[in-house]
Amino acid sequence: MSARHFLSLMDCTPEELVSVIRRGVELKDLRNRGVLFEPLKNRVLGMIFEKSSTRTRISFEAGMIQLGGQAIFLSPRDTQLGRGEPIGDAAIVMSSMLDAVMIRTFSHSTLTEFAANSRVPLINGLSDDLHPCQLLADMQTFLEHRGSIQGKTVAWIGDGNNMCNSYIEAAIQFDFQLRIACPEGYEPNPEFVASAGDRVTIVRDPKDAVRGAHLVSTDVWTSMGQEEETAKRLKLFAPFQVTRALLDLAADDVLFMHCLPAHRGEEISLDLLDDPRSVAWDQAENRLHAQKALLEFLVPPSYHHA
Repeated sequence: MSARHFLSLMDCTPEELVSVIRRGVELKDLRNRGVLFEPLKNRVLGMIFEKSSTRTRISFEAGMIQLGGQAIFLSPRDTQLGRGEPIGDAAIVMSSMLDAVMIRTFSHSTLTEFAANSRVPLINGLSDDLHPCQLLADMQTFLEHRGSIQGKTVAWIGDGNNMCNSYIEAAIQFDFQLRIACPEGYEPNPEFVASAGDRVTIVRDPKDAVRGAHLVSTDVWTSMGQEEETAKRLKLFAPFQVTRALLDLAADDVLFMHCLPAHRGEEISLDLLDDPRSVAWDQAENRLHAQKALLEFLVPPSYHHA
């Protein structure tokens, strides 16, 4: 199988990642100027959703249509996957009919198993381990507002979840320092931390993490599938709320990001998304542009007329 997959930021070289986000900026400009650009005409993306979604679904579906192709939405309720068809079998069949597949799932092994049996590119639309497409959007947003993130300091506040793991991979690939502030017992996966070497520091006090930081990011305290832990987490994470006062400790030109959906009054103060330092809306829109650049990078362009 020679298809190029995107399950993690580590599936690309640092140079490729930078070129994808720079291309995202160009594609955004084309769309803003109303230029029709359809390199993926007649290409079809299959989108498998085991987890619900707003931004991932809209951005991939709209992105494929804007690139001249089509996207098919598949939920476990609509396919044999929901009735126990082996992932590998589904991959063989689906990849014989589609030009690319995006999966939003729980277990990361679903992705690796599908990729091993797929003859077309597979994109990780989110797993319990990683959310690399979100990081492309985040990195594009930083680039647009502040230029290169190389050598800068980023603070992650809250749960050591899939977003946090992807920030660790971004620290390696985009070459920045990452400080993670999380409660004890909620650290990111130690394998990810170990792979980053001295680029990643774990602290307990959010103030220590944000001091002098150029980018501060957070996420909801309870991820999909953890709902029964909500009450316990609310109490434990309360000191990790990102507020305007906390951002005041960061660099003067700090940007605040949140991958959304946000729970105002929990991981962020009620007014934080209205703060001029917040770029969460740009960041959400950039899911569209960064993923279009990714699709263009992974999927071969349309056939020429015979």
